[in-house]
Amino acid sequence: MTDTTQAAASESDQETSIYDELPDAPPKKKLKLTWTGKLGVIVVAFWVIIAVIGPWIAPYDQAEILDMDSYLPPGAEIDSGGTHWLGSDNNERDILSRVLWGARMTVGISFFATLLAYLMGVTAGIAAAVKKGWIDMILSRINDAILSLPTIMLGLLIVVALGSSIPILIGTAAIIYASSVYRIARAYGQEIMVMDYVESAQARGETIWWIIFREVLPNAAMPLATDFGLRLVFVVLFISSLSFLGLGIQPPNADWGSMVRGNLEAMQYAEGWGILAPIWPALAIASFTIAINLIVDDISAKSGGDLAKKMI
Repeated sequence: MTDTTQAAASESDQETSIYDELPDAPPKKKLKLTWTGKLGVIVVAFWVIIAVIGPWIAPYDQAEILDMDSYLPPGAEIDSGGTHWLGSDNNERDILSRVLWGARMTVGISFFATLLAYLMGVTAGIAAAVKKGWIDMILSRINDAILSLPTIMLGLLIVVALGSSIPILIGTAAIIYASSVYRIARAYGQEIMVMDYVESAQARGETIWWIIFREVLPNAAMPLATDFGLRLVFVVLFISSLSFLGLGIQPPNADWGSMVRGNLEAMQYAEGWGILAPIWPALAIASFTIAINLIVDDISAKSGGDLAKKMI
């Protein structure tokens, strides 16, 4: 009897030790990034932080005129005791301060415009994929009409007609890029709606809202999140292009696109230190957009960034 009890206890202890090695709940899915992706995250996080705190750490105000000598070299000291760490622009303003102030405009406006584009595009795309029929046809034809127009031309028409205030710029970029988001969301929605688990949910009598929020959106979340990064890059370049053409952020507000445009003549004529004035904001645009591309490529590329291999 004692031997039987001891054997049972030993077996029980063995089973307990086996199950102790198992997690109490399924492990959370975690995204693994290579060093390039991590570098991209660091750069993007840096500019996001600068967009939030930039005006508070900037040495001067974005519109403050400090000198009577345009295009001072980096590190030049001024009469008030301050220093132009990146030099001054054509209007005797501190370039470092304007880059820091401009991050809030460029990054902030682009982020909110992309977020609004996704709210509109994903809502319409999922609705078209789920409801089908005449809703899908009407939404798709409207979307095709928007896609048929060149992006910059459509943006210029809207901004010239309605003005270039910040809400107009956000709404314009959101409408233009929501059309691309719609096509992606609709394609993923149609693919998911024919899956076995969705058909099983429909057979169980689940409501359409349950299917959307429990089946469609969770399975489309990662591809849409990846596309969000690419779309943010396009919006940054779109806003910067409008500012470069003089129809984006208006003075005295600073943004990176208008800073390049305002100092472009210095580069054209190569007037001493002035050649550096448009380079600093251009580097800011390039570093932010390239960093986002590094993250997206690391997630979606087949060589070490495939989504299926990244999820654990």
